[in-house]
Amino acid sequence: MDEPRVVPVTILLRNWRGGDAAALSQIAEILDRELHRLAASYLRRERPGHTLQPTALVNEAYLRLVGQDAPPDFESRSHFVAIAANHMRQILVDHARRHHAAKRGAGVTLMALDDAHAVSAPQSIDLLALDEALSKLAEVDARKARAMELKFFGGLQMAEIAVVLNISIKTVEKDVRLGAAWLRSVLTVTPPA
Repeated sequence: MDEPRVVPVTILLRNWRGGDAAALSQIAEILDRELHRLAASYLRRERPGHTLQPTALVNEAYLRLVGQDAPPDFESRSHFVAIAANHMRQILVDHARRHHAAKRGAGVTLMALDDAHAVSAPQSIDLLALDEALSKLAEVDARKARAMELKFFGGLQMAEIAVVLNISIKTVEKDVRLGAAWLRSVLTVTPPA
C-alpha cells in the first residue's frame, strides 16, 4: 500500500496563490495545530476572563488571510505563520482597545515579554503598550521591529525569522537582542523623582 504523498507547505502556498482553492484547506489542516498553539500562547498571557478563545482567534486570523482580494505571496511556511501571527496581534490589540474603551482603563491587558536570549526574567506589560512600542521601534528600525514581532507574536525561531526577513541568523540574533533592549527601555516606567 502506498503512503499518501506529503506536499510541503511552500508548494501548497504557491498552488493557492495560483488559484488552487483546495490547497488552502490543505494548508489550514497542516498548520491548524501550530496556529492553535500560538493562539493559546497569546491568550494565556491575557487578562483573566478574556472572551476570545484560541479557536476564535485562529478562525478570525484565517478569515483575514483568505478574505483578501488576492492572497499574499507567501514564500514559506514560516512566512505564512508570521502573517497569521501579525493578524492575531492585530485582533488582540483591537479587542484590547475595545475592552479599554468600554472600561476606560480598568482591567489592563497584561502580556509577558519573554525573550530567552535578551530577558532574564519575563516582565508583564500592557498589550497596547507593547503594540505602541513596536510601532515606535518600526519608525526607528523597521527590521528590528519586524524581527521582534516575528519572535514575540509569531513564536518563530531565529532561523525561521532569518528566512522570512531574508537575513542571516547572526543578524536576527543581533536584531532581537537590540530590539528587546530597546523595548525594555521604552516599556520600563521610571518612578517620578
